[in-house]
Amino acid sequence: MKKLLVTFFILLVILPQTAFSVISVYQFDDPAKEARFNQLVNELRCPKCQNNNLADSNSELSIDLKDIIYEKVQAGESDEQILVYLKDRYGDFISYNPPVKPSTWLLWYGPFVFLLIGGFFLYRFQSSHRQDTQDQQNDEQQANSMLEQWAKEAKDQETK
Repeated sequence: MKKLLVTFFILLVILPQTAFSVISVYQFDDPAKEARFNQLVNELRCPKCQNNNLADSNSELSIDLKDIIYEKVQAGESDEQILVYLKDRYGDFISYNPPVKPSTWLLWYGPFVFLLIGGFFLYRFQSSHRQDTQDQQNDEQQANSMLEQWAKEAKDQETK
């Protein structure tokens, strides 16, 4: 009886959610519009998935955004108008190529600043390490000369 209930639960609850997915097919009368649509959904990021573009995402939000893009391409709007509309609604995050402006300076210039800071600290570490090595060699030379002088004095003491 338990097996029957588990099977029934799987068939009613889990299977319909996983087995059936929505496949959207967009019909275009012009190959140029289809190419524009494909370019836009490939260059725009899904706000929900964050690491997928709209073409690779099947979230409800990405499906809605693809529908909006389809309608706007079919209406004859330019790519720039569509991008402005989506950026106004979802911010610069929707684009894989955000503009350079004060709010994105850290994104654009941060890696270079951190690289320079890291290079500066690496240089300082190596130069201090090099100075420590030179000081140690000087100390060894001074100790060796003192030992030689002591041995020479001891030898001179023995001969007297």
